[in-house]
Amino acid sequence: MRALVQQKFGDPAEVLEVREVPAPQPGPGEVLVRVLLSPVHNHDLWTARGTYGFKPEMPARSGTEFVGVVETLGEGVDGLVVGQRVASGGTFGAWAEFVVATAQTLIPVPDAIGDEAASQLVSMPFSAIALLDSLELAEGDWFVQNAANGAVGRLVAQLAAARGVHVLGLVRRADGVAELRAQGIGDVVATDDDGWRDRVREIVGDAPIRAGVDSVGGTAAGDVVSLLAEGGRLVVFGAMASPTLEISSGDVIFKQVTVTGFWGSKVFPAMAAGKRTSLLGELVTGIASGALTLPVEHVYSLAQIAEAARGNAAPGRRGKILLRP
Repeated sequence: MRALVQQKFGDPAEVLEVREVPAPQPGPGEVLVRVLLSPVHNHDLWTARGTYGFKPEMPARSGTEFVGVVETLGEGVDGLVVGQRVASGGTFGAWAEFVVATAQTLIPVPDAIGDEAASQLVSMPFSAIALLDSLELAEGDWFVQNAANGAVGRLVAQLAAARGVHVLGLVRRADGVAELRAQGIGDVVATDDDGWRDRVREIVGDAPIRAGVDSVGGTAAGDVVSLLAEGGRLVVFGAMASPTLEISSGDVIFKQVTVTGFWGSKVFPAMAAGKRTSLLGELVTGIASGALTLPVEHVYSLAQIAEAARGNAAPGRRGKILLRP
């Protein structure tokens, strides 16, 4: 079969290449899946660079999420059938024609959800809903997030609206406000405007902003903390611009702000099975009804991984980059 393989860490556009490799076979409790589509996530590209929390041994496969069709069931697998569509968000080596996955990690895909949405079902949407849920906000509460026009930011805004929670979105350029408005997401402020803080108060008024999500790092993290109410909480989700947080010590001390991190690889395994099922059900309902949208920017072949990697970093991208084996 064909798969994307790398011999060394480096720029994904340079080190990832299509190779012919032996087709895998499922063992006990495993399933062989024919991959239909697989999204390109930032953490996939960071893994290829060697800058993520998970570093595979070389040579290594790549990709972590997919939607596919069950081809072969390993010994002892129940609850799945050959020909069934399934999705997974934690199976390393997904950028290939076939992949072997642990049966328990596979999620049956309802007919109401198309392949493009199903290919993105787990990593970003589940991260978004788990992140939102972890904030423990009540209906009517406000929180703030930067990178509001990113994939997770858009999902969090839609999920928050469904729960009756208010979200203030921060973006780094003015046209990002219009992009989100076109998707039905309001209450967004561009921080490249000198009067952006005044605009925040026009939107929020005197309501306390109880939590903040930072996906950018650097001074952007400090901007989020500066808006938090006393006793507020900052959750660090990513570091798109800088691996260092630049936060005012005064804000932390005098507001008694707490800072925590969110990493799905730690949060998801620790989550109770009932909670996981409940959150996934909320996602499936939202996607099937159209309340939760998962747009796609472009679909590339495995051989076009260089274009896909560059497209993932393109400014103004409005949807996910997908790979089709």
